Amino acid sequence: MTLSDLSLDIGAARDGKRSLIEQTAGLDPADLRPLTTEIYDRVEEIVAGAPDAAVGFVPDDPGADPEEGPGWTLGHVVVHLTAGLEENAAQGCTLARGSEITGRPRYETPWEEVTTAAEVGQRLAESRRMALAFLAAWPDRPHLDAVHEHRAFGPMNAVAYHALGLNHAKSHLAQLAEIVRQAAAAGN
Repeated sequence: MTLSDLSLDIGAARDGKRSLIEQTAGLDPADLRPLTTEIYDRVEEIVAGAPDAAVGFVPDDPGADPEEGPGWTLGHVVVHLTAGLEENAAQGCTLARGSEITGRPRYETPWEEVTTAAEVGQRLAESRRMALAFLAAWPDRPHLDAVHEHRAFGPMNAVAYHALGLNHAKSHLAQLAEIVRQAAAAGN
């Protein structure tokens, strides 16, 4: 399986029509490591060669939420998607070990502190190491029957949680590419 094969219908899960457990039923836990590696590789390919000026460049984003201000910078998108990958990998690991989820283990690096291409690279390398470490902490026989009721997406098992993080990061790939394109066109 490749990242292009991973397509979760978040709306169907949110509406209770098709759970993420059902949508990931064909996804083997052994597929999660190569998929995780692939998402980080894809993000790194997109941002490769972007200069420091591109990291803080504010793109024109017609889809941006006016309450959140203008479009997100490259640094903002990277810290957001890495936080999601780490959080969902942690939740997946918790369930795989047969433990109960009791809260959200989310930490998002303040995007204002990520201002250089080197800092983007460091954040990606650190996040990759952490997400893969959560997968390495899964037992040989994960508790795939352990389920947590997610407040927005309904029932989730270990595979569904990890896949949710991958799907979320994948949803930001085009946004990252567009930021890099706009920054380059603006001379950044």
